Amino acid sequence: MRGKKEKKGFSRRKFVVRSAVGVGVLLGTTWVTSPLWRRALADKVDKADPIYLGNTKDPVMWFYISNEGRVTLHSPKVEMGQGALTGLVQIAADELGVPIEHMDVVHAESMSGNLDQFSTGGSTTVSGLWQPLRELAATMREMLRMEAAKQMQVSADTLKVDNGTVSGNGRTLTFGEIVAHVEEWTIPKDAPLRDISEYQYVGKPVPRVDLEDKVMGAPIFGMDASLPGMLYGAVVRPTKIGARFVDANTMETVLMPGVVKVVKEKDFVGVVAETQLQAEMAKRTIKVKWETDRNWQTRDIEEMILVGKGKPIVIQKQGNSKRLLRNASEVITAEYKSPIGAHAQIEPNGAVAEVREDYAKVILSTQVVRLTRNEVADRLGLKKDQVNIVPTYLGGGFGRRLHTPHAMQAAVMARVVGKPVKYFFDRQEEFQHDTFRPPTHHVLKAVLSEDGMIEAMEHNVSSGDVMFGSPIIPDILQSILGSDAGAWRGGMIQYGAIPHHRAISWRVKLPFATSWWRSLGLLANTFAIESFMDELALKAGKDPVQFRLDHIQDDVRGFRLKEVIKAAAEKAGFMDEVHNGRAMGFAASTDANTPVAHVAEVSVEGKQIKVHKVTCAIDPGLAVNPDQVRAQCEGCVIMGMSAAMFEKMEVVDGSLRPTMYGPYKMALMKHAPKEIDVVILENDDVPGAVGEPPLGPIGAAIANAVYRLTGKRLREMPLTLEG
Repeated sequence: MRGKKEKKGFSRRKFVVRSAVGVGVLLGTTWVTSPLWRRALADKVDKADPIYLGNTKDPVMWFYISNEGRVTLHSPKVEMGQGALTGLVQIAADELGVPIEHMDVVHAESMSGNLDQFSTGGSTTVSGLWQPLRELAATMREMLRMEAAKQMQVSADTLKVDNGTVSGNGRTLTFGEIVAHVEEWTIPKDAPLRDISEYQYVGKPVPRVDLEDKVMGAPIFGMDASLPGMLYGAVVRPTKIGARFVDANTMETVLMPGVVKVVKEKDFVGVVAETQLQAEMAKRTIKVKWETDRNWQTRDIEEMILVGKGKPIVIQKQGNSKRLLRNASEVITAEYKSPIGAHAQIEPNGAVAEVREDYAKVILSTQVVRLTRNEVADRLGLKKDQVNIVPTYLGGGFGRRLHTPHAMQAAVMARVVGKPVKYFFDRQEEFQHDTFRPPTHHVLKAVLSEDGMIEAMEHNVSSGDVMFGSPIIPDILQSILGSDAGAWRGGMIQYGAIPHHRAISWRVKLPFATSWWRSLGLLANTFAIESFMDELALKAGKDPVQFRLDHIQDDVRGFRLKEVIKAAAEKAGFMDEVHNGRAMGFAASTDANTPVAHVAEVSVEGKQIKVHKVTCAIDPGLAVNPDQVRAQCEGCVIMGMSAAMFEKMEVVDGSLRPTMYGPYKMALMKHAPKEIDVVILENDDVPGAVGEPPLGPIGAAIANAVYRLTGKRLREMPLTLEG
């Protein structure tokens, strides 16, 4: 797209928003560390709508229009299989007034300046960009109208923008014809948005923009990347938890076939060779001396994670549950556990890097383009605008790529040898050096009234870090919040009609890296709370669906949760009894303001749990692409089943194991339900989170069904009847 940009002033709205954030941080350092303020802040975090923090002032940074009239959207969010880029294209096409088949979408390179200040994650791509992208596209549409008016020498008010053209007064110009003669763009202060009722694509099941490339095996992933004349790198990594590098003997390595250079740095040792196989074989000859303080075992980690061992922070409180639980004649108590979980994504981490004197280029799969650029620039001593991060499609992300420091290692090796270097983890390294889903321990307590209603309820959750320690989260938030919002995600008690309830988060610092995993703490916390709700319903002699409905508060959030609960139960034909050897289990959760309910239809064959059907009801607000919402629900059900029924990492003699697929058990095709029935409700006029909320209820729904079949309450994931 030709033409210079005329700068647009800093908007009042952005000034107010950013000033408010600054004041909040200032207040946080003084007042918010009190228990009352921390609970209030935790509630805000739990219910917060996503905010996009990148540049939304400059449409030219986002849209490129060719002389042929094709529009390319440069997305600061990356695609990792969730279909989000398709949703963004639908929004942009409708607001711009261009046929969707005339639109393309690419990942924005860091040198474009179109950088997300946060990341791709948290189910925020479509929901967070809904309003900013509409405004940007509307502004671009008005810029085209104004330029067409100038070229036609008519008033812009007389022109209509539609179908990739601007027309009026008997003349029509295509977008391509307009941009071919632009010398300088004028960016209007305000651009009216189209009414959603005028949209052609939003709300429709539009095919995915990346479908053909993925079906045909196009080289669109980080592992496919290459540069002319590149060499191959490999880095030595320890196999023990907490191992510290002492020294390395590389005398044998330098003599290995194909070796170009052994790279010794203060924090890593690597080798660069002519082929990937040669680099891997040479790496194995490097004799590294490591120091470790302790040979950790699984039982050590399980002992650390017990409620009462970490630091407690009350994140939710209504009434005085502590007093009622202390004085009650009967307190119902249950404990639940979840294990260490790996991301186990198909594509391992890695990068292709090229470094010159004043320029560096790194191609990789990453969820954090800005952070990766900054880390590479700092390590190489370059300015940030001298580093270009080129994000690719991700062969699975799930939070694993919310920190990609291997980009620095690839860049360092490339600088040392003076040629591009491609460097990837092998599968063992990927498993052992994951940033794991932390294990959890839950203690729940409740008191029932004589009429079978919950009078008081308490949830204690102990977990390793999820959000804390992550480089995308400012350190100051740790002192303000006190508790790790990622670890307790889904851990607040959503049944606001319980007169006395509270939730307590216990933070434990584990000796290995734990961090973001799809839906964060939602799966484990919902498993505990919704299993316990099932136990309470049975204890009270109540229908488990109605029992939940009776304890939900009458507000907007409660209304939406009630609606998905009723929709799931009705669609599944929920019955609280065993029928033809099958039973149904029910569970529900609200995550990122998106309520979801699941009904799992289960049988037990021998000691094997078999899930036959899952009914999922979700209210994501406005469904930009209903097919994609269904696909995300289906994917969450399968991934949640895999984590709830099979996946578990162990710590054996100081090492995290298993280190490959197979021994690390995951759900296979044969374990998938024959039917996943998705019901979409739309009780909001803006799109909400979709990519993670459907993970929440599945573990509890399965466990609740198993109890009805066997009388055995499964309180620990992975769920198993063996042993």
